Amino acid sequence: MNYKLHFEKYEIYHLAVGLSLDIYSLINNWPKEEKFGIISQIRRASTSIGANIAEGTSRFSEKEKARIIEIAYGSLMEVAHFLFISQKLSYISLKKLATLKQSINKIANKINAFHKKLSTYKAI
Repeated sequence: MNYKLHFEKYEIYHLAVGLSLDIYSLINNWPKEEKFGIISQIRRASTSIGANIAEGTSRFSEKEKARIIEIAYGSLMEVAHFLFISQKLSYISLKKLATLKQSINKIANKINAFHKKLSTYKAI
């Protein structure tokens, strides 16, 4: 069965899922006392990116789509914030942070381009 749901057709969705999986792998070795702190927050923010892209691309109006894509962007920036904090707490290296920032930047650029396309759409 090769049927794809609408959101699966978007590269930004797959990039967001990839980032979320990277985050899940990364936090496996973090201190247990962070389970209800940074770990919980970064998990929710990272999975929210893809979830909001899936939801946003499934909306009927371009205005609704654009608004939910904005929320995905906000979740992406939350992930970046938690990664910065995690590096300061020595949970991740500067090298790993730099790699993840590249992924975040790529996703951010694609979200911005998609949002711009949605925001300039004029209904006939």
